[in-house]
Amino acid sequence: MPTGLDIAFFGSSLVSAYWNGAATYYRGIIRALARRGHRVTFYEPDAFGRQQHRDLEDPDWARVVVYSADGTSDVLRALDDARGADLVVKASGVGAFDELLERATLDLQSPSTMVVFWDVDAPATLDRLARDADDPFHALVPQYDLILTYGGGDPVVEAYERVGARQCVPVYNALDPDTHHPVPPDSRFEGDLAFLGNRLPDREARVEAFFLAAAERLPGSRFLLGGSGWGDKPLPANVRYLGHVYTRDHNALNVTPRAVLNVNRESMARYGFSPPTRVFEAAGAGGCLVTDEWEGIELFLDPGSEVLVAADGDAVAAHLERLTPAQAATIGRAARRRLLSEHTYGHRAAQVEALLDAARPAREVTR
Repeated sequence: MPTGLDIAFFGSSLVSAYWNGAATYYRGIIRALARRGHRVTFYEPDAFGRQQHRDLEDPDWARVVVYSADGTSDVLRALDDARGADLVVKASGVGAFDELLERATLDLQSPSTMVVFWDVDAPATLDRLARDADDPFHALVPQYDLILTYGGGDPVVEAYERVGARQCVPVYNALDPDTHHPVPPDSRFEGDLAFLGNRLPDREARVEAFFLAAAERLPGSRFLLGGSGWGDKPLPANVRYLGHVYTRDHNALNVTPRAVLNVNRESMARYGFSPPTRVFEAAGAGGCLVTDEWEGIELFLDPGSEVLVAADGDAVAAHLERLTPAQAATIGRAARRRLLSEHTYGHRAAQVEALLDAARPAREVTR
């Protein structure tokens, strides 16, 4: 793969993690691609208050273009600005003009421009297609040079192939050691178990089952809940609500409590092979991670020695009852070593380059 590609990337937001769970993923992948000599322009809408809750100044490793979500003139200018790029990426879940971008990015396809659909929530996209046989995206899927997903394994690959994808490959979440790493504990986040995640419809019941149920079982333990949308949720007395936690505080939140909980959204757990960014953030900081049970966890971390796996809230509580601070520290160190050796965004960027390199001859044959 020649270095120095011009990449136009249409996504939700690079500069704000506010109501934007893909921010860590975008930042890690794009920073790693820039380090390998590629030039990335990230196009994002001014939507959902993200620009008012920025946690990242415009980086030196990407050009950021913010366009208005009111009317289409700004997004059409952004598309015109992207014309002539070597690679155009349409991510899922941009949050504004998604259907327009799904069509219009393909209009930029040419002998010198590849267009990729990068799905950061494949279960939602595939469920959308399954619900509506007339969804226009059915006809668009086969036109993309490549479908990339941030998780899902064989079930997602096979589902995309059934709807006509030329090729679908997972590019999993990973660790960016520059941003997620051990830091000193912070007294603001002292506790026994922390969970960080926005309140979403297909996550809430699982948070109740794995996190709040464990808190009710262990009234003498201290639980921390971070993320947007939980303010009006009735909580056990031993749960402290933190509200939105900015990315600058994620490392401290991950290393200060005795353990950190990951709870996959229902759709992600159903498909399996979908480790969210929180897994890599927590383990990368050296935190002791407890995760809900889902197929494929062993591809990333070894259950028992690098991560604790729980089938329900009772199992989460049982882990906490047995877990000593020394054991937690040992698990956290082992997880960090594993991620650094196999699962950084540097590894993922090299994978993306290889996939693009392999896709070019294939597209020349099919055109």
